[in-house]
Amino acid sequence: MDKVARALILTVVAFFIFAGVAFGIETISINQLIENAKVMDGKTVVVQGEAIGEALERGNNAWVNINDGTNAIGIWLKLEDANKIKVFGDYLNIGDKVKVTGVFNRACVEHGGDMDIHAISIEVVENGYPVKEKVPSQKIAIGIILVVVTLMVTGFYFKIMKKPTP
Repeated sequence: MDKVARALILTVVAFFIFAGVAFGIETISINQLIENAKVMDGKTVVVQGEAIGEALERGNNAWVNINDGTNAIGIWLKLEDANKIKVFGDYLNIGDKVKVTGVFNRACVEHGGDMDIHAISIEVVENGYPVKEKVPSQKIAIGIILVVVTLMVTGFYFKIMKKPTP
């Protein structure tokens, strides 16, 4: 692909991103931010995703990671805003879904060159909840069968090892 075609594609993508933000399409995917980081650097963006991990407190501020299903990114926000998030996603929970408006930084000078978003506002749009994991009965049956087979093989092994060699 030549340089002109690449430039044209980048221009079209940037146009749709800016048009979406300007004409009321509220959110942009984190993957789109990452793929168009150079164009979006320093722009105010709106992202939405599940709060994951935990809030990492840093004085009056905190780091919160969000995942929108395409990718994840760190959000730098006020501690009082981070405290709005009650449930963080992990193996046992689906985290609160949050909508963040903030300034996107491709290589944040304040945070060692990391890609991040400095939140202007945050809103919890859907509360998180615990995940009830149900193990299918076939898996339980297979597990029991494998344990029995393992015990039988172990028994045969020790029986053979106890036989005196001629």
